[in-house]
Amino acid sequence: MTDAWKTRTKLVHEGSRRSQYGEMAEAIFLTQGFVYPTAEAAEARFVKAGEDEFIYARYGNPTTRMFEERIAALEGTEDAFATASGMAAVSGALTSMLRAGDHVVSSRALFGSCLYILEEVLTRYGVKVTFVDGANLAAWRAAVTPGTKAVFFESMSNPTLELVDIRAVSEIAHAVGALVIVDNVFATPIFSRAVDQGADVIVYSTTKHIDGQGRALGGVICGTRDYIRKVLEPYMKHTGGSMSPFTSWIMLNGMATLDLRCRAMADSAARIAAALQGHAKLGRVIFPGLASHPQHPLAMAQMGSGGTLVTFDITAGKEAAFKFMNTLEIIKISNNLGDAKSIATHPATTTHQRLPQDQKDLLGITPGLIRLSVGLEDADDLIGDLMQALDAT
Repeated sequence: MTDAWKTRTKLVHEGSRRSQYGEMAEAIFLTQGFVYPTAEAAEARFVKAGEDEFIYARYGNPTTRMFEERIAALEGTEDAFATASGMAAVSGALTSMLRAGDHVVSSRALFGSCLYILEEVLTRYGVKVTFVDGANLAAWRAAVTPGTKAVFFESMSNPTLELVDIRAVSEIAHAVGALVIVDNVFATPIFSRAVDQGADVIVYSTTKHIDGQGRALGGVICGTRDYIRKVLEPYMKHTGGSMSPFTSWIMLNGMATLDLRCRAMADSAARIAAALQGHAKLGRVIFPGLASHPQHPLAMAQMGSGGTLVTFDITAGKEAAFKFMNTLEIIKISNNLGDAKSIATHPATTTHQRLPQDQKDLLGITPGLIRLSVGLEDADDLIGDLMQALDAT
């Protein structure tokens, strides 16, 4: 019956477990261990735990399992594994399946910490990594070879909102038997069904959108049951990257309003992008929902929405960008995104500051670039705040 449920119903009810008390709200099973009725039962569980049997919170927990089942149902995958952070999810998804000599092809436009995993960590252990322009399908075709084990990309890049064609890249990867791993944070699980478009493994930082209120770090990896339980789980449970029960409870509560929040934020983002477009002090306004975005048709086909972020470039450079940010009244300066509160970020000096200047230039991360994560405030108030800050710049 749950397969027929629509998104908002799944977000409220999927994966629910109730104790003998029949509680309405999801319970926090705040325990690291579990009691066995007999020594024989303990032995049997360590040999093979049943569907609703647990051993240790690092391996699994009833509250965490509720969250995993709910996000898997939303994403349309067979299973999921919740992690301590979004970067634990990215690192675990890649490292659990790779070994020395394997080849990975990745888009070049990535969050700084993702680049670190690929450039520094994986190569340190003998994994070969090739970077390509994610929007260039010819580059993917040239880089993916019969020896390629996996491809990795952000479905919408941070911070310049460039899209990768999930369906087309998945076809290229699957032709040589490579696994497709997609960081889907900017697209959100509401606007993108990456698995339907060919992705094998989908990664989220649940800190963004899913929690959505700036409370807790978290991540999740969604995929087939074989990948999650046979490839990923042994690695994650032994290296300690699992989500805590309390964080899982926060994420469960965040999911109940996820659809409502993402759609409201995306509607406001579209209005803000339209209001900013053409402003005399801005060189670029980047929003996939605008017809002027070079990948607008792909965004509509792949997401059906422009998303919850708007990026724009203040032509006068870093000093003007800083003055603009310091003049904002409603919008806060931080480096998170997908929050109920609107957030302005200067990527060149924060999230992407470790990139060499030539890479910043290549990716379009200019000194005047501002990434705006649109929150739940009134859109007119946000537009007013942006305009007064631009006037003062």
